[in-house]
Amino acid sequence: MAEAAAGFLEQLKSCIVWSWTYLWTVWFFIVLFLVYILRVPLRINDNLSTVSMFLNTLTPKFYVALTGTSSLISGLILIFEWWYFRKYGTSFIEQVSVSHLRPLLGGVDNNSSNNSNSSNGDSDSNRQSVSECKVWRNPLNLFRGAEYNRYTWVTGREPLTYYDMNLSAQDHQTFFTCDSDHLRPADAIMQKAWRERNPQARISAAHEALEINEIRSRVEVPLIASSTIWEIKLLPKCATAYILLAEEEATTIAEAEKLFKQALKAGDGCYRRSQQLQHHGSQYEAQHRRDTNVLVYIKRRLAMCARRLGRTREAVKMMRDLMKEFPLLSMFNIHENLLEALLELQAYADVQAVLAKYDDISLPKSATICYTAALLKARAVSDKFSPEAASRRGLSTAEMNAVEAIHRAVEFNPHVPKYLLEMKSLILPPEHILKRGDSEAIAYAFFHLAHWKRVEGALNLLHCTWEGTFRMIPYPLEKGHLFYPYPICTETADRELLPSFHEVSVYPKKELPFFILFTAGLCSFTAMLALLTHQFPELMGVFAKAFLSTLFAPLNFVMEKVESILPSSLWHQLTRI
Repeated sequence: MAEAAAGFLEQLKSCIVWSWTYLWTVWFFIVLFLVYILRVPLRINDNLSTVSMFLNTLTPKFYVALTGTSSLISGLILIFEWWYFRKYGTSFIEQVSVSHLRPLLGGVDNNSSNNSNSSNGDSDSNRQSVSECKVWRNPLNLFRGAEYNRYTWVTGREPLTYYDMNLSAQDHQTFFTCDSDHLRPADAIMQKAWRERNPQARISAAHEALEINEIRSRVEVPLIASSTIWEIKLLPKCATAYILLAEEEATTIAEAEKLFKQALKAGDGCYRRSQQLQHHGSQYEAQHRRDTNVLVYIKRRLAMCARRLGRTREAVKMMRDLMKEFPLLSMFNIHENLLEALLELQAYADVQAVLAKYDDISLPKSATICYTAALLKARAVSDKFSPEAASRRGLSTAEMNAVEAIHRAVEFNPHVPKYLLEMKSLILPPEHILKRGDSEAIAYAFFHLAHWKRVEGALNLLHCTWEGTFRMIPYPLEKGHLFYPYPICTETADRELLPSFHEVSVYPKKELPFFILFTAGLCSFTAMLALLTHQFPELMGVFAKAFLSTLFAPLNFVMEKVESILPSSLWHQLTRI
């Protein structure tokens, strides 16, 4: 019985909410009609004439005092609203109206989510701040010859900036060279090739390095007195030369994969030899470190070639083996390549296992980590999510977790949703990204947009919730909430990384609430009226009467037409009936 009564009350409440949402105009006209019918017993005309006589007897000083007082009150409200907005990031009037009126109209109370996010922010507030403008190598960077150059051939635009390519040249010199390169002629040539700015000069140097495959070395062997033996030593092919050709000369991914396989044979041999000599001195240790970087780079790019060519399972196996063989080389962020490949296979359980390992408080975050976690949370509820139903019944626990994950991801990088929702056009990602910047958002959305589209309702849930993040972040935005403060220099760095034909996305700033703008305008307007009324009382009186007569002219016209249709004695006729 009690459940039936509760259900009836809920239905009654929903009916009232629906009526006030869609039929408010009907209610308004009904109230106007009743007021008109009851104008005689309520003596509305007499009261209006009395009010008009009273207003006519008022002196200009009253209007000066009235406008001055209203200007003072609106100014005080403006000051309070501005102080509240600076401290809490929202309008006090708007917050009170939402908190007290929205529940009556069937809205959702977000206090619980705010409280939970606040607690998370307190727990993460001690996180060590990272360098503001540290540029990272893009884990999903494309191939210059097979992808970037093909884009240039088709469109005539350069997808990479000089700053981006210069950073890549510095990376190549750091990873692929060492101080002992002068001992091997091919490596000495490649050391100069990585510094070349002209692509054709780099490719020619790589071919020259591959041609040097044998030397004669004189080895003295004390077999017979004063005798020497000449030995022909075949040097292995230069692995870094194959890397350069695979990256820049190969015009297809298949050609790049063939060159990388040749590089793997050469790089694996160099790695095994240097591994045996790594403890014989600092020079050998530097060589082993370089050979390790070369081998890891080759295997990673081979896995990316397999992913591009549709052999996703093979790519996943190669990435897993590489992470097991070199667990300490986290600089390449191979786990981000693994996450993208697992999402392509729709192996969401494996994706969750990878996230559990790398989405740790002590590890640096990325858009791939945050948005993949949000995608998995959204996948559990997105197919049945409806904003209208959620506003009526409130968010469930799973929906709340999904919304909080989206808020977390959007706060980390607020530029991603516009690309995922196709509100902004994508371009080819750069070779380097700035975390939390527009460059990282492009790199993530370029490869992960298809994964979001594959999950039914995920983009709809993102569209309904991502903008609410900025109402929950403390003001100013540089304070941070769940993460370290947002770097101020991201826009400048992104403009250096991204091509000139792309409009760089900037961090969304909080706009001033409507009530602050309204009170500012009201304060200025009433202050101006007070000043004009004090200086020109008669002229302002004429303007006021002209304004009021113009304002009420349509109403008087409607009243005359209604009186001509409905007689004034209608109320008496109704009482007789």
